[in-house]
Amino acid sequence: MTSAPRTRSSAELIAAEEPVLAHNYHPLPVVVARAEGAWVEDVEGRKYLDMLAGYSALNFGHRHPALIEAAHRQLDRLTLTSRAFHNDRLAEFAERLAALTGLDMVLPMNTGAEAVESGIKVARKWAYDVKGVPADRATIVVAADNFHGRTTTIVSFSTDDTARAGFGPFTPGFRVVPYNDLAALEEAVDETTAAVLIEPIQGEAGVVIPDDGYLAGVRELTRRAGCLFVADEIQSGLGRTGRTLAVEHESVVPDVVLLGKALGGGIVPVSAVAARREVLQVLHPGEHGSTFGGNPLAAAVGTAVVELLETGEFQRRAAELGVVLREGLEALVGKGVTGFRSRGLWAGVDVDPALGTGREVSERLMREGILVKDTHGSTVRLAPPLTVTADELREALRTLEKVLSRQV
Repeated sequence: MTSAPRTRSSAELIAAEEPVLAHNYHPLPVVVARAEGAWVEDVEGRKYLDMLAGYSALNFGHRHPALIEAAHRQLDRLTLTSRAFHNDRLAEFAERLAALTGLDMVLPMNTGAEAVESGIKVARKWAYDVKGVPADRATIVVAADNFHGRTTTIVSFSTDDTARAGFGPFTPGFRVVPYNDLAALEEAVDETTAAVLIEPIQGEAGVVIPDDGYLAGVRELTRRAGCLFVADEIQSGLGRTGRTLAVEHESVVPDVVLLGKALGGGIVPVSAVAARREVLQVLHPGEHGSTFGGNPLAAAVGTAVVELLETGEFQRRAAELGVVLREGLEALVGKGVTGFRSRGLWAGVDVDPALGTGREVSERLMREGILVKDTHGSTVRLAPPLTVTADELREALRTLEKVLSRQV
């Protein structure tokens, strides 16, 4: 009788990765093998509450039944045609996503970085074809401390040395201004400006929320200047902040919205550029594309994601549970937390540096069954699935308090 293969331990699997995987990530030392809802389980059977949700890619939790069903159903029919042919799932996905965002047209892609790259290309093409900017002179204004991805073009306008250093020469055509500074933005915009590209909330920077009126000010400024407002909602969108899109907190409708992460339901990579018709119509066959963009499996899962959001249930959950999160964090200020920023089920928590770096605090929480991830310095991000319960949230906050007070 042949014996079953031995399951390798977490330590063995982590060691096995070292010589064969590029070291472009520094993950916490936990090896996840199974997951359901807001919980994951490692190879030894230890359970953890997931308070990161794949940087918002898992807004609906791990293996949401409606999304898994949609994927299984499509896997039995058709997975890929390329865009050389039509498929029977793409039209509905595009129609419903456009309606959800309040925009007219959709360009389907795969990853968040692809959505940003596509948005940049579309904005430049619009500037030349519609605005009349002279060839090769279009500029795009971005914010300092941004995070839009890690492709060569995108890191060209990053101010993060870790993401940028060693990858030049860089793509020209970008102007960087301070975030949340309308005066600096207005000074940077001129007749060559194709677009202003910003995150409505800066995630990687530590969940930095701009002042009330900033997003509305960006909308008005871009309208006056005759350039596009491109909102990167890849992390902030699709229910995370208590609204479908974070810009809705100021009743703003951008010209272009970039989506990703949660759009794939934690099952397949799905991203999209949603925009006004006048903007996306500048693309013609052959000018941009993707073999996998808009594939039937992605469209089926993406449609199921949109269907979940159309009810408003997840937006309401994020808003209501966001109060629990905010109140819990307020109680920790002065008890190891020096400050925090939150909107809906998304928070950046600044820990007293005397108690450790964000990485060290994340490791301590991991040992107590709570998964979070650090960002810069002593800041950790909290972004649980929107399916998390109030009791689970409170337990995570109690554990954070114990970790910071060194009770564990």
